[in-house]
Amino acid sequence: MNISSFDDLLQAARSQHEPQRLLFVFAGVELPDDATLEQRQRFAAGQGGALVPLMCVDKRPDELASFGALMQESSQFGHAWGIVFAAAMPGTSDRAPTSEEAEEPLQRMVEAIKRGDHGAYIPFDVQGHAVQMG
Repeated sequence: MNISSFDDLLQAARSQHEPQRLLFVFAGVELPDDATLEQRQRFAAGQGGALVPLMCVDKRPDELASFGALMQESSQFGHAWGIVFAAAMPGTSDRAPTSEEAEEPLQRMVEAIKRGDHGAYIPFDVQGHAVQMG
């Protein structure tokens, strides 16, 4: 399935044989202090910058009705974010992974994003559209 929106992700997760747990890392985009003039100009034009993980959460697909529900929940934490990275964690045929089981993979995801190693995750913008990074 081609995932071009957050709703596509929810549909794909709900249609899997094994119950899923979705992992989300919300990131802001900042300009490093040592940025060059060119980097500052690109950043001012809405390009470039460094991804900074701000918060993370895990959810079963049935706990999210839509991207709007995720947006509403994320707004309660008071962090303005620019991109959310998503990953799915499969369970067994009879149960989804628990939040406790998702803690370590979620922290590895945060650390990977800090390193700029986000190729294994699906990034979504603030409208819920999948975006291409790179």
